[in-house]
Amino acid sequence: MSHVLLVTAETFQSEVLGSPIPVLVDLYATWCAPCRMMAPVLDRLAVELEGQVKIVKIDTDEQPELAGAFHVSSIPMLALIKDGEVVDSSVGLVSPDQIRQMVKKVMPAASVPAQTTGR
Repeated sequence: MSHVLLVTAETFQSEVLGSPIPVLVDLYATWCAPCRMMAPVLDRLAVELEGQVKIVKIDTDEQPELAGAFHVSSIPMLALIKDGEVVDSSVGLVSPDQIRQMVKKVMPAASVPAQTTGR
């Protein structure tokens, strides 16, 4: 079972913009090989960072209006949202440590786990 929540246009406001904690949005498509490679990484990070950051997915083919709102030109794309504003983003396949560094920017230093190898 995935710990990453699938978000639609109907749930975007409550799950992302209304979230009391930062949200990492994974904009992906089912046909995208790099997106499929990132899925288990994001699922592990969702467990590791539970309560500190929420990780959600948006299928760009199923939710073109949300993809347009993020100005998606290439996937996978990650957008980090805090207090309803995009504070960081990345495009392409990224490592777990790169994602941790992204999240660290919006978290107190003691909250983000140290970088580890093998993940």
